[in-house]
Amino acid sequence: MGWDPKGVLLCGHAGARRGLIAVALGWVVCLAADAQTALAANSLSDADAAAVDPQWQPSLEAFAQADAQSPPRPGGVVFIGSSSIRLWKNLEQAFNMQPVITKRGFGGSRLSDCTRYLRRLVLPHRPRLVVVYAGDNDLAEGATPRQVLRRFTAFVSGVRAELPGTRIAYISIKPSPLREALIPATREANALIEGYVRTGENMDYIDVFSHMLGPDGRPRPELYREDALHLSAAGYALWKEQIGQHLQP
Repeated sequence: MGWDPKGVLLCGHAGARRGLIAVALGWVVCLAADAQTALAANSLSDADAAAVDPQWQPSLEAFAQADAQSPPRPGGVVFIGSSSIRLWKNLEQAFNMQPVITKRGFGGSRLSDCTRYLRRLVLPHRPRLVVVYAGDNDLAEGATPRQVLRRFTAFVSGVRAELPGTRIAYISIKPSPLREALIPATREANALIEGYVRTGENMDYIDVFSHMLGPDGRPRPELYREDALHLSAAGYALWKEQIGQHLQP
């Protein structure tokens, strides 16, 4: 962040002061955002100890029961996220070339929920790779693309704090017919996250968005169920093809 020195000089002393104040305020905003991200990442234990949102209680209890029946094995791949993950019925079989595939999708969840329950959903498995699909519901509930980015960076920070060697792959937010009005925001959020991933380490960005648009630039209806939001068998076949390329060690 910076300013035009010529502009400051032309404004005189008062203008210079205003310029410096604007710059300082800009840095305060950036630092506040960074502080929020760090706070989210460093408060995992507090969030984990807090009462579980009743909306997610059945899902989290089912996951805990599954872990009790079959203790997590380290070194696998964990898929976490919203209903696009939860409704993928044959997910484990779709990628059976991997030694361990664990599905931890809970419908309606947002990126902030994935971070809040990270200690329950991901950390016990100590995966070599965590694949996350979330952000769709965030935008639908009014979050801005930059807020979605910050929520993803908080998720990354949470994983890094406990599992520094784990790779993180982000599946781009899909363009659904039901939420076609959100496509501009979806494009922006995807671009922000892709830029963040490309400049980071041990991360991957999986583009499904562009493959789910037709020649007219609109969502391909055959990739969705009757509700025009959730994926059809054809949609999951496309996801399998795109995601599979990123699962190799």
